[in-house]
Amino acid sequence: MKTKIALLILFISSNIFAQEQKMTDAEIESFKQDVNVVSKKIKTLSTDFVQYKHLDFLSKDIETSGKMFFKEPALLSWQYKKPYNYSIVFKNGKILINDEGKKSAVDIGNSKIFARINKLIVGSVSGNMFDDKEFTISYFKLKGQNLAKFVPKDATLKKYIKQIELTFDKEEATVVQVKLLESSEDYTRIVLKNKVINAKIDDSVFTN
Repeated sequence: MKTKIALLILFISSNIFAQEQKMTDAEIESFKQDVNVVSKKIKTLSTDFVQYKHLDFLSKDIETSGKMFFKEPALLSWQYKKPYNYSIVFKNGKILINDEGKKSAVDIGNSKIFARINKLIVGSVSGNMFDDKEFTISYFKLKGQNLAKFVPKDATLKKYIKQIELTFDKEEATVVQVKLLESSEDYTRIVLKNKVINAKIDDSVFTN
């Protein structure tokens, strides 16, 4: 019986290890180069997304969905369509919010959290995120994917964000999932799918 339990523990441990392995220095360099090569070709990007908000006190994650649009150098729009209409646009150092017709604006310079998240998401497309001195970055291999984990160095930011994880498709070298872990056990996971690269995106998409 003890042997069976030991083998089961070993099997589970091996599976966990197989799912997420740290990259070597050579693999990190290769991964970063692949992302940079692809990102330099991206002028616009649109993608569907599904967002899962995990709250520790709820038994089921809150699910929302919509479309995300990017246009270089740093225009970003998140348009939530289900179960409600809500959009966030990052533009010219501002965060423009439209909550079912109720509009507001926030200066990114006054919000470290929004500024860092915006910088990482834009950076994941532009290829400029890996040199960010504000985060400690670690790299892992998954089956068919690569994972970069960003831990804030700033003590104030750490109170709100414990870690940001970006998952990349290994072949395409583009982001397929963004996960934001809060200082509590809560987190937000955004899955990107049906990406369209370098199609024309009208500027009106970034007007809230």
